[in-house]
Amino acid sequence: MTTLLQNVFNGLAIGSVYALVALGFCLVHKASGAVNFAHGSLLLLGGYLVAVLHEPLGFPLAVLAALAGTAAAALLEALVLRRVRDSSPAVPTILTIGVDILLLTELARRIGDQVLTTGDPWGAEVVSFAGITAAQARVYSLLVAVLLVGGFLLIFRFSRWGLSMRASSLDPEAAALMGVRVDRMQLIAWALAGAMAVVAAVFLAAFPSAGIERTTGQIALAAFPAAVLGGLGSVGGTLLGSLVVGMAEAMATGYQQQLSGFGSGLSDLAPYLVMVLVLIARPQGLLGSKESSRV
Repeated sequence: MTTLLQNVFNGLAIGSVYALVALGFCLVHKASGAVNFAHGSLLLLGGYLVAVLHEPLGFPLAVLAALAGTAAAALLEALVLRRVRDSSPAVPTILTIGVDILLLTELARRIGDQVLTTGDPWGAEVVSFAGITAAQARVYSLLVAVLLVGGFLLIFRFSRWGLSMRASSLDPEAAALMGVRVDRMQLIAWALAGAMAVVAAVFLAAFPSAGIERTTGQIALAAFPAAVLGGLGSVGGTLLGSLVVGMAEAMATGYQQQLSGFGSGLSDLAPYLVMVLVLIARPQGLLGSKESSRV
């Protein structure tokens, strides 16, 4: 029973980190309809900025500077993509792949073989309860993910900005005719997604992880199935999909010996396997809505 509880908590902790990453995918897609495959490089950029700035500035100021840096980078990306938004829907997504390659290549060159620490305040502290041992950073990541996702749900539901965002995501032209500044809404969403990448990077680099490496941005590849699984563009689905994917990965890791008949590395495959199985039964995702058209 203790092993099961430990694996369940590990799944929730991993899923919370995935939720922080997947929320960036969700915001961009909700605002502009694009899938930002450069989000992983923004995550790595945010972690790199915190790592190089925490010694001269201190951790809080380094995080603020990284938030500004990644938000600015996301804004530049959005401005570039704005030039091709009237073309095929696939063009902006393909461009984000090009941006991702360029940014990842430069960051990998700068980081090299180093493992950079972010100077986070949690260190290697652990907490124990009900026979479960957990890194303090993982507990905080779970709390932060729930608060952020809950906050965005409330904003989208009850604020004027959230209403404008929902209107522009459903029909940008109609929203513009009703006075919604669609371009500004999209820029804000991209900036928020860039800022979310920093939050995710801080927790990704925290104990039990070693720190920021040049491959850290690849975590976005596992978070993307979580976003799709929940329903790309659904904030609540982002959290649910991330927890499902995190739980699947943790169970595959915790019971690797019992599942050895399926081969090694099952935990790496688990996010994509769960995504495929769910999407076969529910193509719009767990909380996504079906598209309908009048004829």
